[in-house]
Amino acid sequence: MDKQVRRTAPAELIAELKDLLGERFSISGPVCEQHGHDESYHETAAPDGVAFARSTEEVSAVVKACAKYNVPVIAFGTGTSLEGHVAALEGGICIDLMQMNNIVAVRPEDLDVTVQAGVTRKQLNDYLRDQGLFFPVDPGADASLGGMAATRASGTNAVRYGTMREAVLSATVVLPDGQIIVTASRAKKSAAGYDLTHLFVGCEGTLGIITEVTLRLYGIPEAISAAVCAFPSVEAAVNAVILTIQSGIPVARIELLDETAVTAVNRFAKLDLLEKPTLFFEFHGSEQGVAEQAEMVGAIAKEEGGERFTWASKTEDRSKMWQARHDAYYAALALKPGRKGLTTDVCVPISRLAEAIHETRADIASSFLTAAIVGHVGDGNFHTIFLIEPGNKGDLAEAKRLSNRMVERALAMDGTCTGEHGIGYGKMHYLEREFGPAADLMRTLKRAIDPKNIMNPGKVIRL
Repeated sequence: MDKQVRRTAPAELIAELKDLLGERFSISGPVCEQHGHDESYHETAAPDGVAFARSTEEVSAVVKACAKYNVPVIAFGTGTSLEGHVAALEGGICIDLMQMNNIVAVRPEDLDVTVQAGVTRKQLNDYLRDQGLFFPVDPGADASLGGMAATRASGTNAVRYGTMREAVLSATVVLPDGQIIVTASRAKKSAAGYDLTHLFVGCEGTLGIITEVTLRLYGIPEAISAAVCAFPSVEAAVNAVILTIQSGIPVARIELLDETAVTAVNRFAKLDLLEKPTLFFEFHGSEQGVAEQAEMVGAIAKEEGGERFTWASKTEDRSKMWQARHDAYYAALALKPGRKGLTTDVCVPISRLAEAIHETRADIASSFLTAAIVGHVGDGNFHTIFLIEPGNKGDLAEAKRLSNRMVERALAMDGTCTGEHGIGYGKMHYLEREFGPAADLMRTLKRAIDPKNIMNPGKVIRL
């Protein structure tokens, strides 16, 4: 990580923000501390103050004030990121967007919706349910949609519905000088100018702050069913995934848990899964289509040695199964009470997935750390959760060593250092390796858009 120089917010800026927001601006120690860390192992780096904004115009006013004093600005949603995205590495002002939680407009005829950045995915889907619509991107945590856009989030449904890259049609963004722009129209396609929407989707708040997003919606499927199947090895499970994808079966979700992860969720969620490498499937479509998909996948699983292929067609059974998968991180932590999780992810071409996971598991087997592997294997993405003792430098060094081996392996396989967690500052050193000279173009863009380097400095790209 580059050496950080703290740019403390001066008293004049603090006074301006208090005048602007009143009680919705805080310099309280506990409030600042809470906004200086995410769900990761990274140390807390608290901002000098927290502004609780309720509109795009208020965000713009806060950013303009910070720009005047050359003070950093860090956007904050639910704080569920995993690579130190919200840490105030150089001090500055955090803008908490969670009070910007209005669903601005739902357009069922166009299958799109516009929401403020603080709306969470569960809030949106609860609102849409009575209209027969849903938003499919599901990273597990009940993250804010602005944060999901900023980190280009993904999740369990990506194999069928794509990621936030595909989901965002347009965004309202506050630039580093406080100017407000809209990146695109609501048209489903456009050949007009540069693709500004996807410049800001995934920028992690380093180029601007997303305050509203317009998102694609989908009709709730007529039928949804899920299945669980255990396999004799991770290789067999991944081979079943590859055959399923190559066969063109439109599975909505395919999730992998290795033996350690299955043991963890059995204990945590009180399930009775076979403690072997296991795949979770979900099928969307018509009654007949879902049945056909399941039959074909069942046959593929059988060829690869799958056993106890069990169904969950009732809503409550499916919800319990997927909640157990989403809780895999906390289930893994419960294996070693008092430990923290260092979680990392990579993504590789699906043809190399079995090899990547096999070699990662071999690394874990030869290490003194306990680790669990889970993955959105339908698109080649998997995560490893290393359990480390807080303050134990040996544990941290070993987890980073194994994580580094994962990334180097993925890059050698023409993959990426992160499929969905993002760069933050935890993976900045890998970005240069992955992009080479293209990283210089990223630096050029950052300097051109944010010449004072006030937008979430110290993240994504080294300057």
